Amino acid sequence: MESQFEAHIQNHYPELLKTPFLLACSGGVDSVVLVRLCNRLKLDFSIAHCNFQLRGNDSLEDERFVANLAKSLKKSFYVIHFDTLGYINQKKLSLQVAARELRYAWFAELMREKGYKTLVTAHHGDDNLETFLINLSRGTGIDGLTGIPAKTESISRPFLLFSKERILAYAEQEKIEWREDRTNAETKYLRNKIRHQIVPLLKELHPTFQENFMLTQTHLSETASMVENHLARLKRDLFKSKDGLIEVKIEDLKQLDPIMGYLYGLFSEYGFTAWEDIAHLLDTISGKEVFSKSHRLVRARNSLLLEQLHDTDTYTYLIEEGQTMVLNPVHLKIQEVKDMGEMAKHVLYTDKKTLKYPLTVRKWEKGDYFHPIGMKGSKKLSKYFKDEKYDIISKSRQWLLCSDNEVVWVIGKRADERFKVSKSTENIVKFTLNK
Repeated sequence: MESQFEAHIQNHYPELLKTPFLLACSGGVDSVVLVRLCNRLKLDFSIAHCNFQLRGNDSLEDERFVANLAKSLKKSFYVIHFDTLGYINQKKLSLQVAARELRYAWFAELMREKGYKTLVTAHHGDDNLETFLINLSRGTGIDGLTGIPAKTESISRPFLLFSKERILAYAEQEKIEWREDRTNAETKYLRNKIRHQIVPLLKELHPTFQENFMLTQTHLSETASMVENHLARLKRDLFKSKDGLIEVKIEDLKQLDPIMGYLYGLFSEYGFTAWEDIAHLLDTISGKEVFSKSHRLVRARNSLLLEQLHDTDTYTYLIEEGQTMVLNPVHLKIQEVKDMGEMAKHVLYTDKKTLKYPLTVRKWEKGDYFHPIGMKGSKKLSKYFKDEKYDIISKSRQWLLCSDNEVVWVIGKRADERFKVSKSTENIVKFTLNK
């Protein structure tokens, strides 16, 4: 196993031979064997241990064991104590999800603080099989069947090459000591049920099941890479960026078959999951939209418009009297001037006495109206947007400058008659929009 591990590191993780890294160690057989093998290769690493404080004295003993292991190998040791139950109650998460969030958030923080670029974990081949079966039982696409990635930008998992049986055999052969977590034997959690009840049956049905599974996962990963490359080329052709939006022609999407599979492949990275709703956008009227947590997809006349959502969209920004600059949500320069100069859409001149401070910058709301300069009477913003052929995205992006909630300026577009400079104006305030 030592020679195979060394060759695996040289061929697939050469950066670990040159650069210090952080190694996560629970005290269990997998991570302890990984520590021992990395040490025998004289790799430069530090050890990190998470105490979730869930098993009383056993948790403390695990921590002491890993601390002593690090000391015996003369490795730096980092430990953290989590209030796991408190986090579960606060976030309303399962134990497994809460523990995963806590440990990876801490690992990331520790790596930033200490300058490590890579975290090494002891996930092995059986972990991959269990993850595959969990995802399969819940329903998944090809991404869920490719299992745990062997390497990401910041995490390396060199033990995916080995089965649990192989790791145990090596530990016993080398008389390596480790800590046994008794909760791993419980079957109240889905992963443990699969580990202790389903996987042994599968291995019993076919003696080389584990090896065959690993070969299958290799094929699935290669297929996933082919699909990813195809979708990347398709996106380059179909997704057109303009003014912070992505536009996709509907007729182009309708040429794709199977449409649901392509919609998933093209839009899943933006957080969308309602594939039937997205498919419905292809045949509905303009203005209909579908939201994910981070984006929205809007039906325009002949295309779908994809936009990232921003928290700032719901805010109201104040401008105090005497303020000379606004940086968010738009960049405005504010000056008191003696005379009017250039006239342009990005410049507004107002009569100071008509302004009631603090002014506000906000998005339009239903019922908003203004008195477009050069026109008699008022006009609803919704009618103005329609006349100016605003699509739904453009409307949602338009900021207004307001005084006492009355529209002074559809910023960068049209000013309001009530605030214009007249012959009786004594003080002029100039607003300049910097793109």
